[in-house]
Amino acid sequence: MRSNLALPLGSPWLDRLALLLLCAAYIEGGIDKLFDFPGAVAEQAHFGLVPSVPFAIATIVTELGGSALVLAGRLRWLAALWLAGFTFIASLTANAFWFMPPGGAKFMAENAFFEHLGLVGGFLLVLLQDLRAR
Repeated sequence: MRSNLALPLGSPWLDRLALLLLCAAYIEGGIDKLFDFPGAVAEQAHFGLVPSVPFAIATIVTELGGSALVLAGRLRWLAALWLAGFTFIASLTANAFWFMPPGGAKFMAENAFFEHLGLVGGFLLVLLQDLRAR
């Protein structure tokens, strides 16, 4: 049985919405870090990233700059690779559940780790789609 529901699967606005949703956490995180720079520096120090100020700056530039390039379509493949690599490394650093004792904190870290792997996969798909379009 065939549905009469017409989905706008080839619509450019749907592509843009999907990219915006993929980048949403990075935009929000970058803006938060930008407006609470001391908190961003403290976060880097919490994860052992020293000197913390350059790491905080690099994180803000990555989250906002990478997202802007993905959304603008400028060097999208490179920005997607940049955000995928950043996300993978950040997840290894911040969500190392394999070192945690059993319990709620381990469950939360493990869940966050695998959610971030999903983001990595999404950015790799953006990279591949962009390269194939060339």
